[in-house]
Amino acid sequence: MTDTNINLIPIFKKVLGESWNKLPPVMLKHYANRPYSDDLVIVDGVLDVMSSGPVKLFASLFWLMGGVPPYNEKNVPVTVSFESNKNNSEFCFNRIFHFQTRKSYRFKSKMIHTSGDELIEVMRFGIGWKMQFLWEDECIKLKHKGYVFKLFGYYIPLPLTLLFGEGNAQEKAIDENSFSMSVDIKHPWWGNIYQYKGKFKVRENQ
Repeated sequence: MTDTNINLIPIFKKVLGESWNKLPPVMLKHYANRPYSDDLVIVDGVLDVMSSGPVKLFASLFWLMGGVPPYNEKNVPVTVSFESNKNNSEFCFNRIFHFQTRKSYRFKSKMIHTSGDELIEVMRFGIGWKMQFLWEDECIKLKHKGYVFKLFGYYIPLPLTLLFGEGNAQEKAIDENSFSMSVDIKHPWWGNIYQYKGKFKVRENQ
């Protein structure tokens, strides 16, 4: 367990450094979780989900891996819980996509701060996405830095970008409680093969 005073500092304040003080109110609420705590932030929103190319081709693998849903549907209600863990400094995502044309789908992952402004988002079976996390152009941006496989605490690079493309994400404040977001995966040959985008609102009193 780390020092109590350190635990009072939000996980992403350490990641963003001086940029943390530039964040608009909704982003401070969104990323308020502290390490080694039971902090919980919940957001509700609606997303348009699009998949094509290799994502559709390997859809069964994506479903099995429990990653982004390889589906096509608009106006999908989505609830996301951002959860801390009393035993570590991980930032956990618990997403529920309430599809209208198939059963609801849960997509869980966790972000782990590795160094500086770099994080790795790890999904089921240890497959991960390495990224740079920064505040740029009045947006939170997640920039692709490759895929990895977590094994015995080590992150082994995986040469999957040519197969599955490069993922990037962006979030922008709308008002004090709402933000827009988008996740895109672009393939060097197929172009934009995956996207979900929409708006979320932070629940009060969480």
